[in-house]
Amino acid sequence: MASTTTAKWTEADIPDQTGRTVLVTGANSGLGLRTAEVLAGKGARVLMACRSPERGQRALERVGNKAELVELDLADLGSVHDAAKAVRERTDRLDVLVNNAGVMAVPLGRTADGFERQFGTNHLGHAALTWLLMPLLRATPGARVVTVSSMAHAMGSIDLADPNYEVRRYTSWGAYGQSKLANLLFARELERRLRSAGTDVTSVAAHPGYTATELSSNMARSRRNPIFTVGAKISDLFAQSVEMGTLPQLYAATAPDVVGGAYYGPDGFRGTRGYPTRAGSTAAAKDELAASRLWDLTAKLTGVAPDPA
Repeated sequence: MASTTTAKWTEADIPDQTGRTVLVTGANSGLGLRTAEVLAGKGARVLMACRSPERGQRALERVGNKAELVELDLADLGSVHDAAKAVRERTDRLDVLVNNAGVMAVPLGRTADGFERQFGTNHLGHAALTWLLMPLLRATPGARVVTVSSMAHAMGSIDLADPNYEVRRYTSWGAYGQSKLANLLFARELERRLRSAGTDVTSVAAHPGYTATELSSNMARSRRNPIFTVGAKISDLFAQSVEMGTLPQLYAATAPDVVGGAYYGPDGFRGTRGYPTRAGSTAAAKDELAASRLWDLTAKLTGVAPDPA
């Protein structure tokens, strides 16, 4: 259940972002594009990390001259390393990293490095990017990492012996739930390790509730079945707007009273819609031993040194 409701927080409550640098993954559409638009409008320098240069350029033109494009394919660790290097070369500060990009409920597929596509993209790619950018975050007073999870974390469980579905039977929603649970566990484990290291960086998580984004249509297209396409369109009729769905991650990125390790989502019906509040999560999402083991497994799979160590 949600608790500690903020008083109808909106974009109007975002403090001036002039002088701040923000990186948003998946910034070419949906929640990521809206996050980039709003923060650039508040004065931030926004680095828009996108997989497709063409779609990224169109999004860049929409956001305006406060934004810059960074090519990033989270399903390819080589691209993650290249993107992190490019960011480090462009700026000496990073105030906010918004780990927003993702794929949802797609058929079984593999990343460039052989990982199950949803776990590899939604979790492993973001974790590697976060660790690679930690020197910039540490160099910036009051920096934040915002990791976007989902209500679907509740349907997930993490099999640390077979996270990439090499043995067990694959289900698209089960794999999505695993990746979103991993996002939440990672965000909380990162916060614990940052506090232990005495680092002035805060890690928080957020979810958009039930929001009409391109994830549903992308999922339908990946299945190449008109039934899923029609279903996605009908489903989106009952979803809240992208503007509302983006509020929790904007709150997590900018509000002065954000609590490290907290999870923010909509305050309305069962967390599906509304204004930002502290969100509830499953017992599995609070399992510190599982989070620590996932942290170690993530380092092993990605080959990226965890930061903080």
